Amino acid sequence: MYSKQAHIYDAIYTHQDYAGQARRVHQLIQANKRSPGNRLLDVACGTGLHLERWQEDYEVAGLDLSDEMLTVARERLPNVPLFAADMVDFDLGTRFDAITCLFSSIGHLLSEDLLRQAIATMAGHLEPGGVLVVEAWLTPDEWREGYLNLDHVDLPNLKIARMSLSRSEGHVSILDMHHLVGTPEGVEYFVEPLHASMFTVQQYIASFQAAGLDAQRDPEGLRGRGLYVAVKPLA
Repeated sequence: MYSKQAHIYDAIYTHQDYAGQARRVHQLIQANKRSPGNRLLDVACGTGLHLERWQEDYEVAGLDLSDEMLTVARERLPNVPLFAADMVDFDLGTRFDAITCLFSSIGHLLSEDLLRQAIATMAGHLEPGGVLVVEAWLTPDEWREGYLNLDHVDLPNLKIARMSLSRSEGHVSILDMHHLVGTPEGVEYFVEPLHASMFTVQQYIASFQAAGLDAQRDPEGLRGRGLYVAVKPLA
């Protein structure tokens, strides 16, 4: 996922309020964190646009499964530790005061067992009193089968049209994202599929509880998909 579109990812998402999202998450971390440190890990950090904001307030690091996305992030953040690893079972040998997993990246886990493993792995990397912030993917009740979506970019030397039609198989939502990308060098067409699990609120909460975290849910969150804020007990 994202291997073909990594070089145009930021252009597609220029409408996202990264600064506002980073500020909101920072406020939630500060309101809930009880650990004395100031280290933050962004899981599924992508191209590093949130990390770019957070480095003003934290000692930051990032982690992502996509080498192509990390290549872009390393160009943006040459002095930030960035790790290529899977959120399910990574082991960095250190702990953090805050861990984030945004942009519904948690949905890429295609079973509840993997969800629980990932939450447990992140919890294991938290200091006592640390905070885990997770942005959910859509729940089954929120899913719109057959929804047609179009994103477009119209810059002087870059034109992009990205279209998808939503479908699902069981609890997994599927978006086959068709890209048409034009530059002065030519026009390229490719398809990248997105598969994301539609976990229920109960499945998310149970995963946090199984990892020993106290979790609360903001139904609106950053982009209308819900946001979970979970704290690791001090004791």
